[in-house]
Amino acid sequence: MKKRKFIEIMLIVFIIIFLFNICEYSVMADSKVDSEENIDILVDLTEERLYLINKDTNVIVKKYSIASGKKETPSPIGTWKVIGMSKWSGRFGTRWIGLNVPWGVFGIHGTNRPGSIGSEASHGCIRMLNKDVEELYKYVKLGMIVVIYGGPYGSFENGLVTLRPGDRGADVLEVQRKLQEKGYYPGKLDGIYGEEMKQYVIKFKKDNNLKMNHNIDVEFYKELGIILMD
Repeated sequence: MKKRKFIEIMLIVFIIIFLFNICEYSVMADSKVDSEENIDILVDLTEERLYLINKDTNVIVKKYSIASGKKETPSPIGTWKVIGMSKWSGRFGTRWIGLNVPWGVFGIHGTNRPGSIGSEASHGCIRMLNKDVEELYKYVKLGMIVVIYGGPYGSFENGLVTLRPGDRGADVLEVQRKLQEKGYYPGKLDGIYGEEMKQYVIKFKKDNNLKMNHNIDVEFYKELGIILMD
């Protein structure tokens, strides 16, 4: 629990530092990144941009345009780690940087559709121009932190959408976390609304006198303490 709270706090601090420094520093097109620099990746879905940030100096040292997930297949909001790296070819471009997202296979890769860059166009992965992902690849290491930021609503980028069995994503993961905090979900935090999760949703509804069905709706969110502030 303490570890999760720490990660959430660090994510907020990271984003605040990023927003401050984007106003304070300009990024030179020919800027170089030392391979020994202590860097993380920030993907800002609201800008369709990927940033390399030096954690020691809080300076943005590289920035790239990207394509992110479509509304129906969103990119995974949250804090992840790089767990795989590959050189390849085909429609997914020339490089693959895999992330430890628990509910599916997501990563950063190139594309043979350069016209899609700058838009919501993928099935959830982060697309880059091949020349850009090849450059980025040089600085990536296994275990590197990748923060994917979707806006002020965090995991609920599209608002409090009604969730149903079979749904998966950052919003499902956050519901699992909240249920776990309240002692209702001992299962795996995987962002998948599966059979196991259904029984705990029903128990929570029964204990809080909510309408009995498997939907996670506004009434459920409110009782769980998830409220989006304008």
